[in-house]
Amino acid sequence: MERERKFLVADVPAGLGKHPHKRIRQGYLAITGASEDTPVEVRVRDEDGKHVLTVKGGRGASRTEVEVPIPADAFRALWRLTQGKRIEKTRYRIRVGELTVELDVYAGKLRGLRTAEVEFDSGTQMRRFRPPEWLGREVTGRDEFGNSRLATRDAPPAVPRR
Repeated sequence: MERERKFLVADVPAGLGKHPHKRIRQGYLAITGASEDTPVEVRVRDEDGKHVLTVKGGRGASRTEVEVPIPADAFRALWRLTQGKRIEKTRYRIRVGELTVELDVYAGKLRGLRTAEVEFDSGTQMRRFRPPEWLGREVTGRDEFGNSRLATRDAPPAVPRR
């Protein structure tokens, strides 16, 4: 079970480049409608040469997530099927107390968009989290900020273009 909160980041923290980071490209093979009781996403991801097939189910702050490593040749074959349903981003891992914030800086058609996610071990930990001010507006559970939606559409109109 994945428990996370998501935020729109207006101003990145100083010294961003000193934090561990990696390039990510991901493409969606299947996305069921948001109107369904349990939407499901199936995606492939390349994280600096590490390839995974991921299935996510559910909506909101707590969802089911299963990741399966796949060989590079399987990734390449599946990647071709994701045309028009892709995102590119650089993910920075920033420690905030005992937690890690994953700050995503998007590239390509989503350039200018920055979101951050914080994952939690429990619902209590998630509810007690007080985000630092730089995280900005919370968008947890808002479909228009989900990666599958971003992969198939442009950034939401409220996001400044840079």
